[in-house]
Amino acid sequence: MQDEKRTVKLPHNVIMEDRKKLTVSGVSDVDSFDDNTVVIYTDMGELTVKGDGLHISGLNIDTGDLSLTGNIYGLMYTDDNRRKGGSFLSRLLK
Repeated sequence: MQDEKRTVKLPHNVIMEDRKKLTVSGVSDVDSFDDNTVVIYTDMGELTVKGDGLHISGLNIDTGDLSLTGNIYGLMYTDDNRRKGGSFLSRLLK
């Protein structure tokens, strides 16, 4: 049942405190993470967090909540269509 696509969108909020703590709701998955980059899938698109010493301090996929600590330098959304549409080259050749 976990493999089924979620039909109800979770509310999506991003709360940053002093550029040291980030709380994100509406998280459906975490694609990758290391000390400098965390890539998060949300119902509003892919969210990339850049920083230094990043650490996921809490993650609950059932409720869609993620907590992240570290020195946060930037947040960037990538349109959700990019993930569904395939690679840049495949979209270019359509």
